Amino acid sequence: MIKRLLIGVGSIVIIITILGFSISHVAKSEAIKTAQKAAALPPGIIKDHPYLPPSMDEVPAGEEGDLIRLGYKQHEETSTVLDGYDKSTLSCGSCHANGGVRSSLDIVGVTKTYPQYNSRAGKVMTIEDRINGCFKRSLNGTPLPLDSKEMKAFVAYYTYISQNVPDGTKDRPWAKLDKPKGDITKVNVDKGREIFNESCIVCHGEDGNGNGWNDLAVWGENSFNDGAGMNRIRTTAGFIKGYMPKVPVGGREPGSLSEQEAMDIAAYILSMGRPNLPEKIYDWPNGDAPDDAAYETLAGHKGDKK
Repeated sequence: MIKRLLIGVGSIVIIITILGFSISHVAKSEAIKTAQKAAALPPGIIKDHPYLPPSMDEVPAGEEGDLIRLGYKQHEETSTVLDGYDKSTLSCGSCHANGGVRSSLDIVGVTKTYPQYNSRAGKVMTIEDRINGCFKRSLNGTPLPLDSKEMKAFVAYYTYISQNVPDGTKDRPWAKLDKPKGDITKVNVDKGREIFNESCIVCHGEDGNGNGWNDLAVWGENSFNDGAGMNRIRTTAGFIKGYMPKVPVGGREPGSLSEQEAMDIAAYILSMGRPNLPEKIYDWPNGDAPDDAAYETLAGHKGDKK
């Protein structure tokens, strides 16, 4: 009788343990599902776009339409469609969500602003140069051949979503990223780690490598390299402040992070290891690297030669 009772109690304990695990697992799954749905509607979305592009349903038939559709697919699924060039698990859509339209880091009109001077490169760049810059840095990969179908597809898609933007446009205020102007010497990496663990690991994982369903690696070998634009505290903090978290999590609402909190999180993320881009030492050849450039260059930072 006692033995049977003990077995019964043990069974209850096992059931409770399993139930507890199941509830925890379900809760986490629900959080992930919520985050997945919210990925299409990040805070900061442009509800009334000044130059809203035509939808993908309006893409014309024929060869040009095929290129546009391929460009859209490449934008959204870069790491799988172009895995030979993209060495990370990130895609263009990881930063420029929803095809780059009315979302985080909106890119509508981008083809109207190129060619343009780029201070990091110290020269005038074409839209193709800019795309390949992202492949080398943000995707830790290799450039696309300029005459390749893949490059033509990207340009075709970005041209398509930019067609309503007036020719001659140089500035895109609807796409501006507001970067915190706080003192970067006062960032708190430990505080950033605390907030990350409370509000970011649902999507980015405890190891910063993504959570399986999204592959949004923010550090490690699957992330952007140390020459990427996101490897700057102000840029990353601006992105976090403007678009994160995407759902209420860890007691924080979308868009509720302060500039200091965003900078602390950015400092924590950027304190972790990531791939190295050796040629970054040639960046900002005119010695005008910004104060948050995370590495030394041959020409130095602003003010170094006073």
